[in-house]
Amino acid sequence: MRQSRAMSLLEAIANVAVGYGVAVVTQILIFPVFGLHTTLAQNLKMGAVFTVVSIARSFALRRLFEAIRVRGAR
Repeated sequence: MRQSRAMSLLEAIANVAVGYGVAVVTQILIFPVFGLHTTLAQNLKMGAVFTVVSIARSFALRRLFEAIRVRGAR
């Protein structure tokens, strides 16, 4: 079955949204271990930047694999 671009984007967003919370909590716990001290607001902003990048990456990879699947089916 073929996945539409809209569903690919929705899947990527859902995947990254769940990861966003994990990323922010990880930053809060791990940054101090490396001597990095950030505020919650800074962690949320960094998490947002990483989230946008992750959505774009996930969407691009999904579309690449869909194109490979379609070519293989021919």
